[in-house]
Amino acid sequence: QVQLVESGGGLVQAGGSLRLSCAASGRTFSNYAMGWFRQAPGKEREFVAAISWNGGRTYYADSVQGRFIISRDNAKNTVWLQMNSLKPEDTAVYYCAKSQSMGVLTALTAYDYWGQGTQVTVSS
Repeated sequence: QVQLVESGGGLVQAGGSLRLSCAASGRTFSNYAMGWFRQAPGKEREFVAAISWNGGRTYYADSVQGRFIISRDNAKNTVWLQMNSLKPEDTAVYYCAKSQSMGVLTALTAYDYWGQGTQVTVSS
């Protein structure tokens, strides 16, 4: 079993920054890729970013490329999402998820454990 707990969400003005954290329990954290997803009201959950099991590879949605950075520390069982130059369209509930593989994947079905989500609101 893996438990994921996100934190760091909040209200920020457009152009600002936030850093989301995802703390994982379980000894298998370092064996799998991790991802961040988001879901805005009335929209489907969408891929944001993913990082491979050892942090050697990352992948981003086009909408956040160049503004968001995903990172991880396997010794701390933690993955982060640094979000810069935030826009109102980034407003959503952000979810951390554990992949079923070591490599970066974008499909929701590739992830088997999810956190409860943290709200990010960007005001214009």
